[in-house]
Amino acid sequence: MSREEVAYVEKLVSINRVAKVVKGGKRFSFSALVVVGDGKGRVGFAGGKAKEVSDAVKKASEKAKKSMVRIPMREGRTLHHDSFGRFGAGKVILRSAVAGTGIIAGGAMRSVFEALGIQDVVSKCVGSANPHNMVRATFNALQSVVSPRYIANKRGKRIGEVTSRRTAK
Repeated sequence: MSREEVAYVEKLVSINRVAKVVKGGKRFSFSALVVVGDGKGRVGFAGGKAKEVSDAVKKASEKAKKSMVRIPMREGRTLHHDSFGRFGAGKVILRSAVAGTGIIAGGAMRSVFEALGIQDVVSKCVGSANPHNMVRATFNALQSVVSPRYIANKRGKRIGEVTSRRTAK
């Protein structure tokens, strides 16, 4: 399947009006933050600036499609393990959840999870509520998630040895 045939999920996270003061007054432009995903484990984000909102969103979504990363998911619906991410003053905590939980997350984080295709996750943002920082902190946390298959290959063990829960002796 080529890149154009994939149906992308585009989520507009925020729009900001930016003013530039010039000799004759103020020039207004718009910046947009967009999250793009395929709903099957690939997601990217980017910002775009233009004189019109629609142009800014279009620029941002094109940039986001080029910067997509793959995130491993358990059973195609949740994360493999809990993770913590931060960017600037924004901190996020992501926890895997049982089936049927849904997406429990704030605005910017919810957009990332919906575009990614995660259906069950519990998350909390601490510190900043700035959408740019929240999206970057969420990506920081998601990129630290690794699958048991990857860990088993790296250690030279079977997946069952890595995922089995041991009791304290």
